[in-house]
Order: sequence, then structure tokens, then C-alpha cells
Amino acid sequence: MTAHKAVGVDIGGTGVKAALVDVETGELLSERHKVATPKGGEPEDIVAAVTRLLSAIGEPDAEVGITFPAIVRQGKTMSAANVSDRWIGLDAESLFEKSLGRDITFVNDADAAGVAEQQYGAAKDQQGLVIVTTLGTGIGTAFIYRGVLQPNTELGHLHWKGTDSAETLLSARARERRDLGWREWGGELAEYYRHLELLFSPELFVISGGVSKRPDRFVPFIDIATPIAIAKLKNNAGIIGAAHLAHLANAR
Repeated sequence: MTAHKAVGVDIGGTGVKAALVDVETGELLSERHKVATPKGGEPEDIVAAVTRLLSAIGEPDAEVGITFPAIVRQGKTMSAANVSDRWIGLDAESLFEKSLGRDITFVNDADAAGVAEQQYGAAKDQQGLVIVTTLGTGIGTAFIYRGVLQPNTELGHLHWKGTDSAETLLSARARERRDLGWREWGGELAEYYRHLELLFSPELFVISGGVSKRPDRFVPFIDIATPIAIAKLKNNAGIIGAAHLAHLANAR
């Protein structure tokens, strides 16, 4: 049987990645194509970058899912993290569809990563509440309750220690900017995760994002009661989740 294929595109604050995905297994069927996120993160520049990636992949008849680092409601971007403020209130899904000449499914980037881990990875078959956290340019969060996504949680933007956003101090990029050692960063993350424990009492945390490739450096210093799992899909989770959600949307 031929695998069902869909294209996933993951737009982040530093890079835009895309690949063809087997939505039955979650495996990549193509090379992962990547370009730097255009400086300033303007809408027309990001759309142009996505157009180039889709052209490189081919598959003009495949379903397409696109993730974005923003609150997404009914195809509109209602916030803008690490991209231009021109995205705020923009009908982004329609913009991409018009520019690409094809239908897409448009979702929050952390939500896509969470769905991928629930469907194929570290959160598969988990009951109760799972909180997936992506540690990268910012901090994204996804809530999966009994296997169902609860979208747009955005807990990276909790007010934290005098800032208006926890990710200002605690993201992977913030660790580099602040020149924190892995032990010190893990200790600060532990405070953040304990706060999430207090508020939401999850059954499991899943740590995703680029740093999930080296969990031994910081996870041992996150001393909390809730179990922690490391994302199995690593930095491909957004791509895979976007493709999966595009397939689901078109299967209805």
C-alpha cells in the first residue's frame, strides 16, 4: 500500500523547515529542506521562503500544513513572537493560500509539535493532561488532554520574575544570550515547571525543541515531581504535526 503523504512546513523565529511526511508513521519521506527566517519576519518575505521550500519538495497535489509562532484563530495570527508585528490580526491562512495557489492547514507551531508527539512520539497513549514544551527561540507550549489538543496555550508568555514573558529569561536562545551554564539553566527551568505543576497538575511534561537532542546537559537539574519525557521527534515535530493536521483536516 502506498503511504499517505502530506507536506509539513514549520516556520520559526530563526528558521523555516519543510519535508514530505508519511502521515501513517510520522516518518519523513524526503530530505528536510531549511532556510533562515527572513530578517524582520515580514509576511511577504516568509511567504516567499515557504514558496521556495515547497518548490524544492515538489508534490503539488499533497496536502500542506504550515505552523507559525503565534496564536492562531480561524486562520488569523493574533500575536507575533520573533516575527514582524504586521502578522498581528492578519488573515495568514488566506495569504498563504492565495500566494501558494493551494489549500493549506494553518496552526500554531507548538500545537503542531504537541500533536506530533501525541500521535507518534513521547506522549503517545498517555492519559490525562500532557504539557509539551518547546525550548528554542522562544518557549512554546501545547496541552494534550486525553489525546485531544487544547490549542493556543502560550505559557511561554507568562509574566515571570519582572518580565512580561517567561521565554525572555528561559528559552534556549535566552540561555545563550545570558551565558548561562546548563546546570544553572536547568535550575531556573525547574522553577518554571514547578509553577506549571501548581497551576495545571499535568501527568507528564514533554520537552521538545532543538535542545531535546542533548537532554543529559540540563534535564537532570530540572527537579520536579511530574515525570519528564524527551520528545522523540526532536526538531522535526513541527513538520510532522503540521502534515498530520493537514491530513486530518482533509479527511473530514
